[in-house]
Amino acid sequence: MRQIRLHDTHTGALAPLEPRDPGRVGIYACGPTVYNRIHIGNARPFVVYSLLKRFLEHEGYAVTLVANITDVNDKIYDAARPLGVPSQELADRMAAHYRADTDGLGLGRPDHEPLASEYVDAMVDLIGTLIERDAAYAVEGDVYFRVRSDPGYGGLSHRLIEDMDQGEGGDGLSRKEDPLDFALWKAQKPGEDTAWETPWGRGRPGWHIECSAMAEQLLGVGFEIHGGGNDLTFPHHENEAAQTRCGRGAELARIWMHNGMLQLGGEKMAKSVGNIALLPDVLREHGRDAVVMLFCGGHYRGPLQLDDGTLADAAARVRRVREAGRRLTDGASPAWSAALKEEFFAALAEDFNSPRALAAVFDWVRAANSSPADAAVGGADLHEMLDVLGLANLLEDEAGGPPEAVVALAEARVAARSAKDFAESDRLREEIAAAGWTVRDVAAGYELVPA
Repeated sequence: MRQIRLHDTHTGALAPLEPRDPGRVGIYACGPTVYNRIHIGNARPFVVYSLLKRFLEHEGYAVTLVANITDVNDKIYDAARPLGVPSQELADRMAAHYRADTDGLGLGRPDHEPLASEYVDAMVDLIGTLIERDAAYAVEGDVYFRVRSDPGYGGLSHRLIEDMDQGEGGDGLSRKEDPLDFALWKAQKPGEDTAWETPWGRGRPGWHIECSAMAEQLLGVGFEIHGGGNDLTFPHHENEAAQTRCGRGAELARIWMHNGMLQLGGEKMAKSVGNIALLPDVLREHGRDAVVMLFCGGHYRGPLQLDDGTLADAAARVRRVREAGRRLTDGASPAWSAALKEEFFAALAEDFNSPRALAAVFDWVRAANSSPADAAVGGADLHEMLDVLGLANLLEDEAGGPPEAVVALAEARVAARSAKDFAESDRLREEIAAAGWTVRDVAAGYELVPA
């Protein structure tokens, strides 16, 4: 196995991947709170950690990927109330949409997708231990974590305690010993229709304790990689780390890995900002391959701009790979191919640098196109690289892809549409359909898929 290094938010440096159990890697990635349909920005961590798993498996590791679904939360209560439906019914419906929408990315499912509502007993157990260790206290049905009881608090987010705000507003402020403390358990309030009985009264868990308990139950304490968006570093991940450290006397995860935000119009994409594009809408308009290519084209830790230009560029890259796939045949790969494959995997081993890995892919395509002798080189190396990025289907599609005559019809249809000759455009669409293919209009032009 080659040495793999990933950026650890806690140390602020690249850390070697050193599994707790040789050859095995656990990844916990924070998933969505299901009170609405997810937007394309919510899909970035799904793609990042799905592809990381594929890479680690390629390197010989047995990987368990856990991506939770938060189905108990204030946002769900608030969204269900005006709809006149039970909060759990709304959560179940949106969780089903989330699974269907992310299925459209074609990257498979995580190994476990725990629902918070199914792990309440584990949360209650961890809270009880924190109370026993004097790291938490119960008051009027609520339970709060004593932030100052943890000497390591703030180490993950690199913040001073005096500069911290838990984001809980005035909720429970009069019951807290310290404004810095945060809720582990919340007493049931009027209008909250989902609750559980506990030694502290009827209520439901706080957000942070949910992930600590689910991660521990499925991966154990001290697993390898905890992932999520960098907007979760504080307070969510800081609080997760503190809860487990004080409750179990050990660190929850060895590496804390954070992806950057997707931006639309120069701002972080968020429902609160209102600049969102729903994942199924983007997939429908631009196609799955362009979306995955877009995500691979940006380093996971940095921001990534989403607009018609970046999606058109991603679609153009997809077409270049498909074109290369048309010329592949079986045969031995030349030395330059093996060298570029090594560059590809070395890039991923150094902080999962997918843009640099993708550059090796297109160097491969250029080298294959540089001379007639290499144009039909065996494509095993290219397939191996693309498979890790979830894009091997671009070559597989071409193996039984549209014949040149159908491609010519599609190009003629583009010309007809540009000339506003819609009658001719419709006629060409029907001719394409008669040949067994469906033409889809996307922002970058068209896609041909078997009918």
